[in-house]
Amino acid sequence: MLKKLNLENILFLDIETVPEFSSYDELSEEKKTLWELKSQYQRKDEFTAKEFYDRAGIWAEFGKIVCISVGYFVLKENKRSFRTTTFHGEEKKLLQDFKELLNNYFHQAQHLLCAHNGKEFDFPYIARRMLIHSIELPSKLDLFGKKPWEVPHLDTLELWKFGDYKHYTSLKLMTHVLGVPSPKDDIDGSQVRDVFYEENNILRIVSYCEKDVVAIAQIFLKLRQEKLLEESEITSV
Repeated sequence: MLKKLNLENILFLDIETVPEFSSYDELSEEKKTLWELKSQYQRKDEFTAKEFYDRAGIWAEFGKIVCISVGYFVLKENKRSFRTTTFHGEEKKLLQDFKELLNNYFHQAQHLLCAHNGKEFDFPYIARRMLIHSIELPSKLDLFGKKPWEVPHLDTLELWKFGDYKHYTSLKLMTHVLGVPSPKDDIDGSQVRDVFYEENNILRIVSYCEKDVVAIAQIFLKLRQEKLLEESEITSV
């Protein structure tokens, strides 16, 4: 079935998130209490709520998006290319810009969004942050009333599960086992918070995020048993 999809109808994406504030001390007293309750299961007795705050970026209620990278295929005259671009800056503005992209270029019935673990993380995170900023959801993220087969989302992790819903495979592991070239990144997801708040280096995060988008597209090609992208076919715009 994957081979029947038109690659040009798929928008590949990845997001990077950080805690909403640079430190726990910046939270209001009410938010500190809510954070303690929200995080108690994950941190157990190993960490205090304050010590655990560096990981707050994984929850949309306590984190924020610092960039959304997207990629799409262009097929012309038997030539294939893959273009990436990134929305970053103030969160509300980058969400509005991303929504504008969806509304202008990926709003039709045949258009799909694709991410790794997107159904559990990227798609709901973006939707929640949009609603927090009072941004009306674009049709591709508004799932209310849609039947499962009507949801316009692809997830490379879900595709790899083959129905084994207790199974989790990281993007890095999938690229390795499928023989997809994995870029030698100077950071990983656990370091994004420090690079953003301590180094103030958003471009370093953007580069990392765009490489993940390329990796997702490469995995999708591999699942379709098609030739992987070469460096000359990839452009950041």
